[in-house]
Amino acid sequence: MNLKNYQYPLDSDWTKPEIIQVMRFYQSVEQAYEHQCSVAAFKQAYQDFKQIVPDKAGEKRLGREFEQVSGYSIYQAVQAVNKATGKQFKLR
Repeated sequence: MNLKNYQYPLDSDWTKPEIIQVMRFYQSVEQAYEHQCSVAAFKQAYQDFKQIVPDKAGEKRLGREFEQVSGYSIYQAVQAVNKATGKQFKLR
């Protein structure tokens, strides 16, 4: 679907390990849209993301930026994983 010819929204103040964690979360969102994603893996990636971006305003800002470049909604992915009843989930 998406050619991934875009850059992830990142903060220049983050450390290299923090950047890697945020990128893993973005990749989990992509996986949920493009294929399917493990509920447990997504929740762990989101929890790690929230350690780096704990405030709602920061999450919303990055979510908007990520959706603009990728077409994928972090908000919709988080809502879907919270409603998931199986071990895997997928967005359409």
